[in-house]
Amino acid sequence: MSRPAPLSEAVASKASLRAAALARRAAMGAEARAAAARAAAERAVAALDGAAGKAVGLFATFRDEIDTGPLADLLWAAGATVALPVMVARDAPLLFRRWQAGDTLALSAAYAIPEPGPQAPEVDPEFLLVPLAAFDRKGFRIGYGAGFYDRTLARLRACRRVTAIGYAFACQEVERVPAEAHDERVDLVVTEAETIRIPPRTTAF
Repeated sequence: MSRPAPLSEAVASKASLRAAALARRAAMGAEARAAAARAAAERAVAALDGAAGKAVGLFATFRDEIDTGPLADLLWAAGATVALPVMVARDAPLLFRRWQAGDTLALSAAYAIPEPGPQAPEVDPEFLLVPLAAFDRKGFRIGYGAGFYDRTLARLRACRRVTAIGYAFACQEVERVPAEAHDERVDLVVTEAETIRIPPRTTAF
């Protein structure tokens, strides 16, 4: 059974993998990213096996992340309840508020990421699209270092079943993400190229 890497080693390795994956993502160019986002959106809806009536948490696209706008349009058209994350505090899990077409979003104070306002009702997603910098085929992901989605998935999974879907471009795949004890795996990864179904974990790491 493999063991989690020592903290300093894992953090350094993740930083290197993150930087390389983000450089590949940036090198795609805006036109290629837009086309890939449309293809990934079709795959994501298919992975939900019908979206009508389902509560789906998306993320507001930041910088050159995969655009979730095409996916939101498909989910609304299919009758899904769509939500976006709201940051409560830097060390707290995210909460989700409903996002409907045409809603005015405010920019978060910390990262200037669009969020629904406090008037939007809270939603506990049963499917959660998770942003990432890099991923492997065991379902481990590298985020941006703040730990928001690890805390959020831990909170949601303690209360109910939630399917976590890593959503990214195919070029962000790496051979292996160094696992740490707090890392929450995703259940699927959807890219423009394929849907990767993660096998159940048989060991701690």
